[in-house]
Amino acid sequence: MNPQFLMPAWPAPAMVRGACTLRGGGVSRAPYESLNLGEHVGDEQEAVADNRASVRRSLQLPCEPLWLSQVHGSHVIVADRIDGPSTDAPRGDAAITSQPGKVLAVMVADCLPVLLCRRDGAGVAVAHAGWRGLVAGVLEATVAAFGVPGEQLLAWLGPAIGQEHFEVGDEVRSAFCDRDAGAASAFLMNSRKRWQCDLHALARQRLQRAGVASIDAAARCTYADAQSFYSHRRDGVCGRFAALIWIASARAP
Repeated sequence: MNPQFLMPAWPAPAMVRGACTLRGGGVSRAPYESLNLGEHVGDEQEAVADNRASVRRSLQLPCEPLWLSQVHGSHVIVADRIDGPSTDAPRGDAAITSQPGKVLAVMVADCLPVLLCRRDGAGVAVAHAGWRGLVAGVLEATVAAFGVPGEQLLAWLGPAIGQEHFEVGDEVRSAFCDRDAGAASAFLMNSRKRWQCDLHALARQRLQRAGVASIDAAARCTYADAQSFYSHRRDGVCGRFAALIWIASARAP
């Protein structure tokens, strides 16, 4: 069985390529079945390596993706400053490149993956935006790293845990609303006097404030769709899927 992918539906230029892996088509065994791409979750390393190689072949990637050591912060890795493969994954929650052939990736299992590109295709970026990263400003930092006005960028929001299944406490709501009263619209109180949080809505708000007007999204809930996605909140121990983006070289098909 070949790896399965969700392809972004957004008006990116032809040289910009993106993909989001699904959980099917890999070799990992339970509880990571089957296309787990995370080395840090307890899966067999050989299985992860086989899964990553399969993704690379299926997408005809020009190189191994730049895998990050994600810390739920706002640091943006400039991939153009990294020469060649490294055994140490750089610590950060976003990456950016202007070079064709460099593949960027983030791994998620409920957090929101965000792809961004310049309208002219001269730069691409990816961000890992869970609630902590959103509060820390990971999307604003990624937009700023392009060095162009936000209106020159396009964004695609990938699958994440949906509002119906993402219950949080007062401390999470306050982390957003104390900085921006408008964030209150992304929280609904439930019968337990806690809050249902809408990650997609929060990300849209922050991108729009950064000047990004073109925002498309995959309205897919990782918690609700166990066949397609890993979900840490649903399963606890589980694999990770990935969102990837790159600029194709002139020779790419």
